[in-house]
Amino acid sequence: MLCPYCKQQQRDQVIDSRLTEGGTVIRRRRECPACKRRYTTYERIEETARLQVIKKDGSRVPYEREKLLGGVQRACWKRPISAAALQELIVEVEDEVFKRFDREVPSVYLGNAVAARLRRIDKIAYLRFASLYHEFQVVDDFIQEAQDILDRDKTDVDGQQDLFNE
Repeated sequence: MLCPYCKQQQRDQVIDSRLTEGGTVIRRRRECPACKRRYTTYERIEETARLQVIKKDGSRVPYEREKLLGGVQRACWKRPISAAALQELIVEVEDEVFKRFDREVPSVYLGNAVAARLRRIDKIAYLRFASLYHEFQVVDDFIQEAQDILDRDKTDVDGQQDLFNE
């Protein structure tokens, strides 16, 4: 492993290993013998049959976790949401997608899965995400979506809506 600090490619020492993200990732703490600094690496299973995302225009692109996380981070900018909560959201979406789809997933499905979780975490982040995802063209679209949030909050009982979505 190449040390991120001194750039020496020595035989680093693994100090600690543990499972994260539901057992799908191994987190390792390492120490460089040259500079004695510690750093963290993550080990994920490489999917041999990469998942493809079917975009709205019909084109296909490889699924990229970082791209999905970037969209969620932009929606949550300056909101009181921890990085851990965002990571957990992405893990939940990925778990759902990988269980349901083998090779291809529609971008609409990904967007809806993220939006549903964001809506539960933070209404403002949800509105930001929805405004880009649904490509609001006029302010009325934004106002209507905000009004829908207010109306649903008055009638929603936690988890009840999930019964109707299945």
